[in-house]
Parts: sequence; structure tokens; C-alpha cells
Amino acid sequence: MSSKLTVAAAQLAPVFLDRDATVDKACRTMREAGAAGARLVAFPETFIPGYPYWSLVLDRFSTGRTFDRKLFAEAVEIPSPATKALCAAAKAARLYAVVGLNERDGGTLYNTQLVLGPEGEIIGRRRKLVPTSHERMVWGRGDGRDLQVWPTPLGRLGALICYEHSNALYRYALQSQGEQIHVANWPGGVPWISPIIDAAIRHYAFEAQAFVVNATAVLTDEIIAALGSGGSVDKLAPGGGYSAIVGPLGQFLAGPEPREEKLLLAELDFERIADAKLIVDSAGHYARPDVVRLVLNRHPHAVLEFEGEAT
Repeated sequence: MSSKLTVAAAQLAPVFLDRDATVDKACRTMREAGAAGARLVAFPETFIPGYPYWSLVLDRFSTGRTFDRKLFAEAVEIPSPATKALCAAAKAARLYAVVGLNERDGGTLYNTQLVLGPEGEIIGRRRKLVPTSHERMVWGRGDGRDLQVWPTPLGRLGALICYEHSNALYRYALQSQGEQIHVANWPGGVPWISPIIDAAIRHYAFEAQAFVVNATAVLTDEIIAALGSGGSVDKLAPGGGYSAIVGPLGQFLAGPEPREEKLLLAELDFERIADAKLIVDSAGHYARPDVVRLVLNRHPHAVLEFEGEAT
């Protein structure tokens, strides 16, 4: 592992509810990030093909149903031609990527982070453990497999989505696995959430003694217009990004960017992790497992298990 490397946070707006066009945009951004020297790029929450803003502002059983059907049709299956294109772009750019997407598995959608490697492979997939508030009408839930850290030549990579950062046990499950680079992603255009993002990502970096690459979407006038009358309420506003890259002591290394589409870049110096851990190592010398400890159940939630031999 190199002691220094460059990473990127891609603050972008999707081509709303258009899977293929948004995949193309993600692939172009990977190539741009790779050309800029980035070894890792993070994309916003459910970037492909967009965050379900209508679940915040429209009646689910009338106007919102049209958007639900469109999201279901444009969601990403794993594997699929969409993931094949994303993998090819990661390979061409020679970087790791964490892509937020709406995943379709059977009849259920999930809020998913897809982790890609520089050889064009899918390294992992994690699903949001509990959709937040209105999101429960859109997505299913993940399970214990979704709290894992991936060892890479860049460092130990982990990720959480949006309000998952509010749960101390989720955070510690990753941090105690030696996480060094943490990817966080959120939606954009929700004005009241920026102070929460600020607190969450800076505290996460300090608590984990790790780097945080935070990617937030941008809400465009076109998306608001597509929502019709629901887009004019005070819950949504154009822009609304808060992408940033944060160091292990909670300092901003890039961003935050509150308005525009932008590729944020920063160099990570891993000696900063060592400096922070000499003071507090949350899963090491500062832990007290004799007093409190965490149990992580990684057993998959299967709706059907077979016993015995088939006849």
C-alpha cells in the first residue's frame, strides 16, 4: 500500500430515471477521475438512475405510482449490461469505484453501493440496512453481509449510506475491521440535511481515524420540474450538494461543495492515520472489550432454505 494516493468524490446529477444515460455519465466520470490521477472515485446515493424524491413530496398511491414504476423499470440488476459497462470503465480508468444505485433483485428494489475494482471486477455489493423514513416505501432492507470492509492495495475500504451514519453500531462494525478509507453517499437537494452531513462525515473520520470520501448528488431544476407540483415545496431546492473529502482528524481536504456538479480531488497521506491512532485507536488501545463489545451477525436472510435430498 502506498503511503499517499489521490481519491475523488463525484458530485453529480443523474440523468433522472434514465439508467443507460446515467451509466454513461458515470463511465465518463470514471475516465475523468482516472485521467486526473485518482485511484478511487465515489458516486452519490442511488446515482443510477436517481434518488426517489417523489417519495418525500408526492402521494405514493396516485402521482407517485408513475415514478415508482419508472424506477422499477430503470433499476440495475447485478450482473447486467449496466454493471458490465461500469466494470469496463473502472478497468479503463484503472481505479476503484463505489457507485450508488437502485438495485433490482426479483420484485424488490434496494439502495445499493456497488464496489468495482481496477481489473474490471465487482469486488462487492452492499445494501442499505434500513431505508430511512419515506424510503421504506421504496426499498427493501439489507442484512449482516452489508457491514464489511474490503482489503485493497489502496487500504481497507468500507462504506455506509446516508442516515446509516447515525447508528453507532454500524459505524463500529466497519471501524473495528480496520477501515482506512470510508465512502459515504447521500442525496442532494434536501436543504436541511447539509448540517447533518457535515457532522456525520467529520465525526466519522475522527471516530474511525480514517479518511472519508463523501459524495452527494445535485438536484437540478429539470428534476424538480419532472416532479410537477410536488417539486415546489420547501423540502427540495436546486443544488443542495455537500460533497467533501475529510482527513482522520475531521479536517476538510477538499470541499464541501454546496451547489454545482464537480469532481473533488484530494491526496490522502496515510501517515495522518498513524498520527491519529497514536492518540486514539477506537478498535485498538482505546477499546474496552471486557466492558463493551459488538456482535455482528453475517448470516444471510434467506426466505427459503432446503433440507434433505431432492427426490
